[in-house]
Amino acid sequence: MDFQLSDDQRALRAGIRELLAGRFGRDRMRAALDAGVAVDRGVWGELGAAGFFALRLPEADGGVGLGLPESVLLFEEAGRVLLPGPLAATHLAAGAVGAVGAVKGAADGGAVVAVLDEGRPVAHLEAADALIALGGGAARVLEGDDLRELVRTARPVRSLDPLTPLHSVTAGVEGGAPLPGATPFRLEGALLAAAEQVGSAARTTEMAVRHAREREQFGSPIGAFQAVKHLCARMLVRAEVARTAVYAAAVTEDPAEIAGAKLLADEAAVRNARDCLQVHGGMGFTWEEDVHLHLKRAWLRAGEWLTAAEAEEALAADLCRVHACDAGVP
Repeated sequence: MDFQLSDDQRALRAGIRELLAGRFGRDRMRAALDAGVAVDRGVWGELGAAGFFALRLPEADGGVGLGLPESVLLFEEAGRVLLPGPLAATHLAAGAVGAVGAVKGAADGGAVVAVLDEGRPVAHLEAADALIALGGGAARVLEGDDLRELVRTARPVRSLDPLTPLHSVTAGVEGGAPLPGATPFRLEGALLAAAEQVGSAARTTEMAVRHAREREQFGSPIGAFQAVKHLCARMLVRAEVARTAVYAAAVTEDPAEIAGAKLLADEAAVRNARDCLQVHGGMGFTWEEDVHLHLKRAWLRAGEWLTAAEAEEALAADLCRVHACDAGVP
């Protein structure tokens, strides 16, 4: 059985990497950071035109007709460059989860769709044209007056990530169109967030290795020292293990495997960013370096869609179910 990426998948990944390098390279990311622009409508529209959000829609509906594994490849690339915005919510609201249906404008990048998930802060609320509210096993779409009223009563919350503004919503979610299927929406959102974490973990590994080759101490690159070599090797292992788990979960779409993938990806992104800081030394803590931005985004993503505690509970429940089945318990 061959688990290697196909030629088409490699071409898809290369294409989105080229697009992001041109539209959201480091200079653009830094400019957005300085300007405080978390969602660039121009970039959002270009992503839509490139099929980023409509990737899983059938071709008959104007989509690309691909699957969850291909979506994971795109989100991994987005995580590498710290592309901001509610990417997963908009991608799923375009109609990727059949039970949820489509939000008008999401597929072509004309609409920004945020998500409200049971009392957690809402990211990018003020930029949102629509909001998917999850809770009680159901989903609801808020647009127009319903959304504006919710935004009016929300209050800003200080965010770790300067490119991810947060708002606390204390009012009850009323109105809007009820939609079935909150559970698959949340699970697939968790997997796409995990893919972003994998991209960030891989990027911080590359940053650490590059710095270890260039930075010299005592007349030698610091990468020649065994302690730094081991640090970078552990970063690579974490990133590759997490990538394997995310790719596998994208193929099986099994809830327990998605929970495990999110756990591994969160750990890889956070610990790799911290180890990258260690390799950079005092330079890593400066505003000019990007390491701290990866760490802040990784911390934030770890609390979205599926937290470590929730993922652990899901894995424990699955293990109990498997053990009961093996023991013949109905």
